[in-house]
Amino acid sequence: MDLIRYGKTKHLRRDDWLRTFDVPKRWFWHFYAVSLCWNGLLLALYLNFIFQQQSHPSWLTGILDILSGLPSTVSHVPQLSTLLVQLLLWVHSLRRLLECLFVSVFSDGAMHLVQYVFGLGYYIVLGLTVLCSDHLGKGTGALFSQLDWFHVAGVALFTGASLLQHQSMVLLARLRTGKSGTVETLAHRVPRGGLFELVSCPHYFSELLIYVSLSLVFGGLSLTWWIVVLYVLFSQALAAQLCHDFYISKYESYPKHRKAYIPFVL
Repeated sequence: MDLIRYGKTKHLRRDDWLRTFDVPKRWFWHFYAVSLCWNGLLLALYLNFIFQQQSHPSWLTGILDILSGLPSTVSHVPQLSTLLVQLLLWVHSLRRLLECLFVSVFSDGAMHLVQYVFGLGYYIVLGLTVLCSDHLGKGTGALFSQLDWFHVAGVALFTGASLLQHQSMVLLARLRTGKSGTVETLAHRVPRGGLFELVSCPHYFSELLIYVSLSLVFGGLSLTWWIVVLYVLFSQALAAQLCHDFYISKYESYPKHRKAYIPFVL
């Protein structure tokens, strides 16, 4: 329980030695800072790979070969899909970093050191996972001639889900700030407005939608990315349920019609 809970759900009776592994939850911004820099580098290398026909550095090629299996594997994912997913992942990291630094109001909540290290590694491997879809440069024709309906649909879903997540983060922050924007309290309150009227954690639901949108940009052709989507589905569902249980236990008048994670479903 100490490994899977963080923030307001990490109210456990723990031995003092376990608390030595706590790090501040406000360090979440580290994840997105690392992702912004690392995935920005990978995006730049991939752009150079496509438009300048320059090979990836040997260290990156070696990593991608290890992660992809046989180096002779031919990709069926359009290069445009790989480029767009890498770009959207970078945009997502930038937005979340800015939200952590300038929107969110963190309490003194904590997360486990293992969660922290995993989070840093997760965004590093995530960018490599994107490049594995086409690390040999064997796309399907000229780059912009590859544009298809699923690229447009995926970007549209990504945009809508990102706006939903941003709205949710703003509503959460306003629970602790006054009209002037200054922090008035670090206490937890019942969130209201937006999709909070249907679920306890719309920011987790929108995170799932963002990953689904990236799979759609891939045209649904990347099995590995679908596995990533499954991971996000279950990890966010767990976090949402723990948060939902916290609200129910703390507030007797908590709306009974609200689901934890997915509107009308879960």
